[in-house]
Amino acid sequence: MKEDYALVLDYLPMGKPADPRATPIAQVLGTQYYTLLELVPKPGADIQIFEKLYIGKGERPKVQVIKGRIRYDDLTSLAKSNLEEAIRRIVLEREEEYVRFFNEARPITIRLHSLELLPGIGKKHLFHILDEREREPFKSFEDIRKRVPLLGDPVRIIVHRIMKELTEPCKYYLFARPPGR
Repeated sequence: MKEDYALVLDYLPMGKPADPRATPIAQVLGTQYYTLLELVPKPGADIQIFEKLYIGKGERPKVQVIKGRIRYDDLTSLAKSNLEEAIRRIVLEREEEYVRFFNEARPITIRLHSLELLPGIGKKHLFHILDEREREPFKSFEDIRKRVPLLGDPVRIIVHRIMKELTEPCKYYLFARPPGR
């Protein structure tokens, strides 16, 4: 479960204030599994907030080393404030994948459907979504919005679920990589 790309949440060119070595640090969010990481950029690399960086195997143009995974509580206040927008950008970029989730989501247990883990989706919305997708699979976020009008914005719903998975312990993880031990 390695990330290939990440969005920059915060860049500290002088490092963390408490770090005596003052190594430049970037806090990033992986675009595949929503892994929170800290990395050291290459000397002279120009890093921008919300920039998409290659962090996979092989030559990394702007990344010297990935220091490792971090938790939500380890993020700077700026990184925390940029997190929701970064997630929204990733969700919009991967729209087809999330629409497929609405089309193919299955029950987790006899009494709980995976769609019910999304904020704002109770039994009534669940049955409406299941009826609509049985008639015809959803094609886009806009299609979901039109065919299930009282649901609200599906992008916002997914973003809020991912935020929950990153900020608090969950029994079930739908989109984000569970935090390390």
